[in-house]
Amino acid sequence: MRIPICAALAVAIGLAVQPAGAQTSPAAFWKAVQANCDATAAKLPSDTAKRIAQSAIDEFKLFDGHEIDATGRLFHFGLTEAEHEEDDGGGRPQASLGRAGWQQVSKYWRVLFDNAPWDKLEVRGYRDASNFVPETQSELLRTSAARLLQAADAEQDPIQREVLREAAIRAAMIDTPWSAAFISYVIRQSGVAANAFQFSNAHRAYIYDAFAASVEELAKQAGDHLYRACPVATTKPRIGDLICEQREPTLADASDKDVRERLRQEIESKSSTRMLRRAHCEVVARVDAKARRMYTIGGNVAQSITARQLNLRRNLRFAVAQKGHCGGNNRWALELPSTTAPRQPTKCSLNDKKWFVLLQVR
Repeated sequence: MRIPICAALAVAIGLAVQPAGAQTSPAAFWKAVQANCDATAAKLPSDTAKRIAQSAIDEFKLFDGHEIDATGRLFHFGLTEAEHEEDDGGGRPQASLGRAGWQQVSKYWRVLFDNAPWDKLEVRGYRDASNFVPETQSELLRTSAARLLQAADAEQDPIQREVLREAAIRAAMIDTPWSAAFISYVIRQSGVAANAFQFSNAHRAYIYDAFAASVEELAKQAGDHLYRACPVATTKPRIGDLICEQREPTLADASDKDVRERLRQEIESKSSTRMLRRAHCEVVARVDAKARRMYTIGGNVAQSITARQLNLRRNLRFAVAQKGHCGGNNRWALELPSTTAPRQPTKCSLNDKKWFVLLQVR
């Protein structure tokens, strides 16, 4: 009986010692990943994870952004990316630059692109839109913030020049998605090195990096990756982790499990294809085990830095379905124009997203 026992043992541990690039069955792969995720989730958060969570909280407080409760309702509307400061529009002679939303956002871009981000930021327009042309299809126009700043610098009057420069920067903050820049800023402020995290203006960069870590860990070659990719519904979140949603139209009907497996296949096959382009991640800032809630903080959510309260299940795993209450007294009864697409009756919560992966601090 020794040979069968040895053979069974080899199968049981083979996943952990297989060479890099070896193919595994989806079930075996995710079972091994889940074991790694569970082992780490049982530990206290690391000092790095604590710094990441605190950095996100500090930025949220500085920005004084929006707040969303566990029912998915926006109950506090804070500062937005385009504002100078939150006031009643009284035309104050002076303003605190610390209350300029657009300036706070530009800080994230400056850190990401070594203090010179303007040629990376897009400003959009539409042909003839400034002439108040009646509603019609119009050509999209694109330029960079750098081009607009160059034009502003040609203005001789210093006051007009500064206003034009700020207008160009504010437009760039509005027209260029900055949620991934916010995450990159928070993590860099936490002292994480470039070899551990893919600092990027696109969430997919560090999502794929985390999936690569999960693949490489099973071959004992995970290196210095800060995050691994864990199943979102079966892993206990900890502070410093990232929770991510996918927004790909082609994956609108795909389950979170299917999306994770497709990304895993892209990594394992070393394919140059990258299916996931549109995504959004938020930092887990606090876990309230007693209330079975967690708080996440994300950038560019409703044009602000937003703190979100999310429901956990009894076992403190994430509840993927974050539904609001759409019936009864909460039913939306305002009649919409016939040309307007009807609202989905289940979309009553700002927390009801296609959450598909938890990026866990290793």
